[in-house]
Amino acid sequence: MKPPSPMSTFLERIKVHLHSIYGPGEYEEFIGSLVSAMRIDEHFYQPVPYTSHWTEKDVALIAYGDSVISEGESPLRVLGKFLDKHLSEAIDILHILPFFPWTSDDGFAVSDYDEVKSELGDWSDIENLATRYRIMSDLVVNHCSSAHKWFEQYQRGEKPGSEYFFEVSPAEDLSQVTRSRVSPLLRPTETATGMKHVWCTFGHDQIDLNFRSTELVLELVKIIRRQLDHGISIFRLDAIAFIWKEIGTNCINLPQTHEIIRLFRTLIEHVKPNAVIITETNIPNQENLSYFGNMNEAHWIYNFSLPPLLLHAMTSGSSKYLKSWLMGVPAAQLGTAYFNFIASHDGIGLRPAEGLLEDAEIAAMVETMKSFGARVSARALPDGGSKPYEINISLFDAMQGTAEGPDLLGEDRFIAAHAILLSLEGIPAFYIHSLLGTRNDYEKADASGINRHLNRHQWDSDDLENALSDPTNPHAKILKRLSLLIELRKEQPAFHPNATQFTLHLGDALFGYWRQSLDRKQNVFCIHNINKQPQDIALSSINLVATEEWIDLISGRELEKENSLLNLAPYQCVWLVNKRKHLPY
Repeated sequence: MKPPSPMSTFLERIKVHLHSIYGPGEYEEFIGSLVSAMRIDEHFYQPVPYTSHWTEKDVALIAYGDSVISEGESPLRVLGKFLDKHLSEAIDILHILPFFPWTSDDGFAVSDYDEVKSELGDWSDIENLATRYRIMSDLVVNHCSSAHKWFEQYQRGEKPGSEYFFEVSPAEDLSQVTRSRVSPLLRPTETATGMKHVWCTFGHDQIDLNFRSTELVLELVKIIRRQLDHGISIFRLDAIAFIWKEIGTNCINLPQTHEIIRLFRTLIEHVKPNAVIITETNIPNQENLSYFGNMNEAHWIYNFSLPPLLLHAMTSGSSKYLKSWLMGVPAAQLGTAYFNFIASHDGIGLRPAEGLLEDAEIAAMVETMKSFGARVSARALPDGGSKPYEINISLFDAMQGTAEGPDLLGEDRFIAAHAILLSLEGIPAFYIHSLLGTRNDYEKADASGINRHLNRHQWDSDDLENALSDPTNPHAKILKRLSLLIELRKEQPAFHPNATQFTLHLGDALFGYWRQSLDRKQNVFCIHNINKQPQDIALSSINLVATEEWIDLISGRELEKENSLLNLAPYQCVWLVNKRKHLPY
């Protein structure tokens, strides 16, 4: 019997996805529409499973399109100039936060998925950046702006928008629904057929979309295809855990949600096999891990537990919880990877620390951050109460001290945190304001009343260039030190995102692990003092062969053979390699 063709196998996979989402039925016409929308017949590729389209040389930058501005110039072009001048050798992945027209939430209430916000530039700017960087775009599909034409159609009772939103009676018991905001879940909305109540997970300007509508899914697939046409190759599925609702459940991480991600992946990877899907799921660790699926959902998942655990380690001086978490993180299989970050445009989420940090530890960390100028956002609980959800603070300010208060070791503590980021299994991502050591922007936060604006400063291009041209300026010093670490990382095969990693047990004041390259030719012992006191390590405790010569990649110094101890200053980090076996790659 002749084996099925790749195309027939692909079509059968689409049918399986649809049956799992919507139940048994005839979907041939809808499948044809999906195939046509993605133009599969023009560009059909058979993806190779277990292929990692990334290496140790991949480093990401997260930035708003207007993070750096100059009067009279397109912000996207200004951003491009800044990257080309200062970061072209450091980063190759650029996550441009929502650059579409929007009405609130700094871009995450999209009012038009087809255009670039005119104040930022146009599609030619995105396409130009895509010639030099792999562009990550936010696919904001859980909700759209209340000003989107679809919602205006819904209010008038016109198609297609009339079928695109999730209506619920306020009489329904919604007490189990997981929330990340304290605003009312349902928004009363006057329509052509009377008062309706629509679902709003994040706020009343962000109206949740109804994935039960196959016409909506088709529209979203068309949006994906258009973004591919404009050079986007990494799709960040924003707030994806919430897209499917079932009354009587918590309405998060439901089976249909996972299947819709599988559908998107199947469609995307058959037209661009090296494209990447990353899921933004700011939820407890085990639930987050489920978005790898059976290696058929997200290529990358955010390591959401890393920021709060690392912050706790740095401010408490103990790696106890961070180390325990790392030992429980399964290795990402080839074809998947962790997306590591310790700061972003959002705050430091606390839900991913639930079950990993004790409540008392979280409370103490929150109080420490408040003393450093942080503002704390809350989420609603089913009983009507609330609890801390997110710490809003710039990472540089967060690292200014410990639970004992501010000290003079902030810069070294900040650099040590990023040395950990760069050497852990996964792909490292830097928020632009971390690379620049930007401080809390109280003026912006106070003017807007939005806590997250503390860490969303806008740099004037001239002011930034002046700061970076002065080697004694704190921003210039931070960028230089981090750039040197990035350069070192990119030269080490043992830092491939999928290279082997084992946790070292060196006491709570140290955080260490061993990395080994995929070809087993390079080993790196990564040891970080996360304490404000000096630490001594017996070399025998990390199985360093005493007769061999060892070198620290960061300082370039050789370990003295006659010394059986390694002395680490407060927040000093070492990446140790065998000098004889450390061959140039």
